[in-house]
Amino acid sequence: MILGSFLTALGDLLRASALKILALGIGLSLALLVGFYAGAVHVIDWLTPDTLALPWIGEVTWVKDLMSWGSLALMLVLSFFLMIPVASAFTGLFLDTVANTVEARHYPHLPPARDIPFGQSLQDSLNFLVLILAVNIAALLVYLFIGPAAPLLFWAVNGYLLGREYFQMVAQRRLDRPAARTLYRANRGRVFAAGVLMAVPLSIPVVNLVVPVLGAATFTHFFHRLRG
Repeated sequence: MILGSFLTALGDLLRASALKILALGIGLSLALLVGFYAGAVHVIDWLTPDTLALPWIGEVTWVKDLMSWGSLALMLVLSFFLMIPVASAFTGLFLDTVANTVEARHYPHLPPARDIPFGQSLQDSLNFLVLILAVNIAALLVYLFIGPAAPLLFWAVNGYLLGREYFQMVAQRRLDRPAARTLYRANRGRVFAAGVLMAVPLSIPVVNLVVPVLGAATFTHFFHRLRG
């Protein structure tokens, strides 16, 4: 069911009619990534001293220059972590557009989706964005101690968080909140697996730009197949 939803969504996005949405999604993902990157660099710049005393070397004054010259490489490294909040922000901003496109093609018999107030949608997105940032910042401390297992923990934690967010946002377009939560609890193992399937490619530079759109389409199919 999960792999089938993923492959169907991939086929949807490769159709000419969906390429505009895919291009818009990539542009939005890139813009969000650059925004998060700029914020991260600002924090790193604020935390980095003008001079740094190193053992056997003495004082060095080129640390900030190195950060500036290596900004592209830094962005690629940071994208491993930053694409998770990017995907979270993207979900709240763009999920309806992708879901409507998928439903119009594959589920034309459905009535219009529920009208979720913008204020509620924005609040839910911001709350989840804060949660996912806080969890990932806390997890950074754990990554230092588990070595090669760090990517596995990264995928597991963010697969759980993203799977829950994608699923509940898609479900609330068709169900009220209590019903959406009930359906989630009954299928949390499958939702977790689908979330991990999205989290893994999110950690791959360039490929990760496509994943927020693909994730929204995948979870739309996944939700309808669960209900069916």
